[in-house]
Amino acid sequence: MGAKLTSIRGMEILDSRGNPTVRVFVELTDGTTAVASVPSGASTGENEALELRDGDAHRYAGKGVLKAVANVNEKIAPELVGMTVFQQALIDRKMISLDGTENKSNLGANAILGVSMAVARAAAVSAGIPLYEYLGGSGARRIPVPCMNILNGGEHADNSVDIQEFMAVPLGAPTFREGLRYVAETFHVLKGLLKGKGLATSVGDEGGFAPNVGSNEEAIEIIIQAIEKAGYKPGTDIAIALDSAATSFATDEKGAYNLKWSGAGPMKSDDLIALSERWVSKYPIVLWEDPLAEEDWEGFKNFTRRLGDKIEVVGDDLFVTNTKYIARGIQEGSANSSLIKLNQIGTVSETIEAVRMCRDAGWRYFISHRSGETSDTFLADFAVAMDGGHLKTGSASRSERIAKYNRLLEIEQDLKDSALYYWK
Repeated sequence: MGAKLTSIRGMEILDSRGNPTVRVFVELTDGTTAVASVPSGASTGENEALELRDGDAHRYAGKGVLKAVANVNEKIAPELVGMTVFQQALIDRKMISLDGTENKSNLGANAILGVSMAVARAAAVSAGIPLYEYLGGSGARRIPVPCMNILNGGEHADNSVDIQEFMAVPLGAPTFREGLRYVAETFHVLKGLLKGKGLATSVGDEGGFAPNVGSNEEAIEIIIQAIEKAGYKPGTDIAIALDSAATSFATDEKGAYNLKWSGAGPMKSDDLIALSERWVSKYPIVLWEDPLAEEDWEGFKNFTRRLGDKIEVVGDDLFVTNTKYIARGIQEGSANSSLIKLNQIGTVSETIEAVRMCRDAGWRYFISHRSGETSDTFLADFAVAMDGGHLKTGSASRSERIAKYNRLLEIEQDLKDSALYYWK
């Protein structure tokens, strides 16, 4: 049966934004120990699993997670101690049942996910294999293309840019190592260009620069300049991916938007889609995440109908890594890809099920970090295990993001000539 869980213990730590999050330690009968830390999002979908916060205004402005930690120590641990560590799905189901709510609001998705991740890592250590191999099998060997966030706006920065993320995608590189170099060099060249224009080079939550450029389109154009100045060909060596996080600039009227920094003023879904079509025809855009708001299912469907044969259309807030919403998206043709975030759904096994649903439908799936991260590298192994082919985990300027990139470099080195790297 294998090693069993003997101890599960949670504690409160801080994430990359200085807000509390949950860290979980587990121990096994064979002496194995493992630890996992839970990320936290800023731009969140309304249907995400609930991140339990204390609400005590006298501690961390109400953002403490002592209740979630207590749930790990006092409610989850007594139920799981004695279970075989290799029963990931059974352990996750037991926690879901113990919580008893649809969105994990009783125990908290942060409490449940911390245990789920720590259990998976402990199982891999006990089995004597890397985490990516434990989760993905012996054939897991594809290193994801790093979609590096090099310019921030929206909810991730205080600047004059509506679009939340502008990413550089080294789809033309021969290896992950070289791809990472391509976009890291472009990131540093971009800094020089911004300085030369007298623009700020401070960074947003995920490490991308957050300048007050003249428009959303100007942000794309300066990135293209950076790609070229770094010695690469836009669209061939390095392409562009966008995350609009369009819910952040949606108005109270359904299907209505206001990109205040674009100069376009208020617009309807069709107007926003027409603007997107012009950008896709003009710039080397290969992926667009959340181009419409999370309630605008019809807008998403129309966007995908008009652009889905040209680019990857990713639903994030629309699907929240939940098979219920992904299934609806597949049925309605709302997108052709889903963003995958572990803490949106709250367990490792449910996240894997979301990936499986996308794969079975012929969709892509885009593995992602959160804006509030830790130095935990679980996500890097998970991306390799899931064979999705691309990952977003921030820029080249913050250590909690670099930790994931460095782990992928280690995995690529371990896999040697068997490592794969390609966009499609």
